[in-house]
Amino acid sequence: MKGYGQFCPIAKASEVLGERWTHLVIRELGAGSEAFNDLRRGLPLMSPSLLSMRLKSLAAAGVVQRTESDKGVRYTLTEAGRELKPIILAMGTWGQRWARGKFDKKDLDPSMLMWDIHRTMKAKYFGAKRHVLLFEFADYTSKKRRWWLVIESGEVDVCMKDPGHEIDLHLITDVRTLTGIWMGDIGLGQAIRSNLLRVTGSPRLKRDISTWLGTNFFAGIKPVV
Repeated sequence: MKGYGQFCPIAKASEVLGERWTHLVIRELGAGSEAFNDLRRGLPLMSPSLLSMRLKSLAAAGVVQRTESDKGVRYTLTEAGRELKPIILAMGTWGQRWARGKFDKKDLDPSMLMWDIHRTMKAKYFGAKRHVLLFEFADYTSKKRRWWLVIESGEVDVCMKDPGHEIDLHLITDVRTLTGIWMGDIGLGQAIRSNLLRVTGSPRLKRDISTWLGTNFFAGIKPVV
């Protein structure tokens, strides 16, 4: 981006971090995504070419390190990048408290929601045995309507196609409701009692849903507006 022509450290930091999507790329890297495709799944509306461009500029600024191996290309935060993590989290805290308001339809993305849920849910709860959860969004008729989470030995995989295993728990809701639950705006019990969330299958998994599902990192911060 074009420089500000100032020696102020805030101006110099803004020259590195001020481009559109840059903060979210750092958010994804800080959350543990290293492969290009994993970064894309956390940023579904960002074009591959723009993501590639941002990674190159962050690497040039010393924020991101790119490494190649027989397993492919990996992107990780450098020491300078890791130092940005608390700053990004502080931005999220401020945004949760002061900038949320009401979600528009365009803000609700099942792809990002399921990606977020899969990487922070309590996989250890399920033990080594394979469990399959089917999330169904009744407000979608496209390929984004059904999502399977396959949990086995502490690992969680997200599938947009039926993996062919028996379903242990089937959750039917809409994207706005599950986003509200995930962000701490709607209680699980409230959603179930209001029939906004219907859950069938294993009684144990249904009973303990609040234990294994978890919530977003910022869910405990109450919005002011």
